[in-house]
Formats: sequence, C-alpha cells, structure tokens
Amino acid sequence: MTEIIERQEIVPAGFNGDRFDQVAAQLFPEYSRSRLQTWIKSGELTVNGEVQRTRDKVYEDDKLALHAELQSEVRWEAEKIELDIVYEDEHVMVINKPAGLVVHPGAGNPDGTLLNALLNHFPDIAAVPRAGIVHRLDRDTTGLMIAAKTLEAHTSLVAQLQAREVHREYDAVVFGTMTGGGTVDEPMGRHPRQRTKMAVSQIGGKEAITHYRVTRRFLNHTHIRCFLETGRTHQIRVHMAHIKYPLIGDPLYAGRPRLPKGASEVLITQLRGFGRQALHARRLELEHPISGDTMSWEVPLPEDMKGLLAVLSTEDVR
Repeated sequence: MTEIIERQEIVPAGFNGDRFDQVAAQLFPEYSRSRLQTWIKSGELTVNGEVQRTRDKVYEDDKLALHAELQSEVRWEAEKIELDIVYEDEHVMVINKPAGLVVHPGAGNPDGTLLNALLNHFPDIAAVPRAGIVHRLDRDTTGLMIAAKTLEAHTSLVAQLQAREVHREYDAVVFGTMTGGGTVDEPMGRHPRQRTKMAVSQIGGKEAITHYRVTRRFLNHTHIRCFLETGRTHQIRVHMAHIKYPLIGDPLYAGRPRLPKGASEVLITQLRGFGRQALHARRLELEHPISGDTMSWEVPLPEDMKGLLAVLSTEDVR
C-alpha cells in the first residue's frame, strides 16, 4: 500500500536562519525526524523547489514542499483474529490482549499475531511503522496495549514512551511473602549465556526501574501491583526474580513451582497447572496524541488470575 503525501509550509519568522531538518521537524510534526531527514536526502522534501542538505539554513518565507510516497512499513498478511477493543477513534486503538497472542511476527511466529489482526481490522495501519505497535507485552502476559492508527499518533506515542510519560500498572502474583513495597532499580541486558532470557546486568545493561506495592499477602505468596518507570523486555519478570520473588507460572525465571510444605491438593494443582506468568497489564494512562487530553483505561483480571487468587485466598492463609 502506497500513500502519496503532498504538503507545503512557509517558514515563519521565528525560524529564520535555522537548519533545514530542524525547521522541517517543527512544520511537519506528524513525521519523525529520521523520516524527514530521509525525505530531505532523497529530494522529496525541498526548499523553494530545490534539493538542499539537512544542515543547510532556511529563512523566513522560504517554501518547504513535501512530495513523497509513504510505503507500507510492513509486508505481513492481514488475518481475521478476534480483538478485544477497549477504545478506538480515528487515531488510536486500545486492546485488551489475551494470553497466548504474540504481539509481533518473528522467528517461530510468522503469523497469527496481534500485528496480523491489526492489519485485518484497519488495513491503512500498514502505512504506520510496525502497523502502529509502539510497545509490547510478552506472549503470555495479558492486558492493555495501545496502537497508533496514523503516523502523527505514532510519533506522539513513541515520544511519550521515550519521555516516560506513559503510565503502566500491572497486577502480578509472586512466590514468597513480601513485607512491603519498594523499588527495583537494576540495569538489564541480554542474558550472557541463554539468549532467550534477559538478566540484571551491571556491565552494559540499560536502566530499568520497577516500583511495586503489596495488594495482599498470603501465607506463601503475594499479590502485588507494579508500576513501570522504564519498559525493558521481561522487566517485571526479571526484577521480581532478582529480588527472590519470581512470578507464579513464569517458565523462564521462576523454575519449577515452589510447593509450600503442607500445601493442600487444591493449592498444589493450581500452582502446577498455572501455565503462564501471573502478570496482567491492568491500567494504561497517557496523553491523547491529537487532542492532548489525559486518557486512562483499566481492565479487570483475566479469569485464570482470578481463579489463582481465589485458591490462594482459601488455601494459602493462616
């Protein structure tokens, strides 16, 4: 899918003598700086009909003309996959992702993903980078995700995520009884030996900060709320395992279920049978990319986590 873009803007007095690429970013804010620089270099974005370099200066009353072909950023096929859409307008979609749904195609998951579903629901999203996906949830993590339906919305959402202005709150159930909440401020990187895993890494790791508080303590487990300040891959899972409170059901970071001494058959069955990490993205808050309004959404726990907490509330108490 190809979209032809035709735009013209006149340089106002306030940008007199500034760099071409910097002025273009102000006059065409719906497009990323890297995309604008590409168009400048290819000659699709000109000054007074002439091709200029990104660092060249522009002046008051110069005419910036954009004539570009916006190629689809993805080559994947649309697939009819049911989506639980919490909110949608012409700019964004908020989805309640179920467990088992991979967000983006990759090795071992070439199709059947959220991206394929988005292409089917709104074909024009193919012109947006990664079909509008600006952040991810692990395959077996449930809950809220937002996708951008336009380039302008995509640029804004990415900027908000980079500025840590998107507020994300998660429910998690962990092994062990916590005494209180706290913060894990430990850098993360790829595991040095097991490349499918992430790990706390003091050398070369990227900043990762997770805040958490206790919602309910059980005898051997704890229901917590986590708040992400950063958004590294597997961040909550790695951080909770690092402080010795791994998530129930986490196949990568918790190991085998920790069965408490004297646990009932009901509790043992629940812990052994909970087949995914007990993690749910319950709340999402951000600034709408077009209106600027603060918007928030919240979804309840999925049935499997409700069932887990119900068993803990009767079988794992003093």
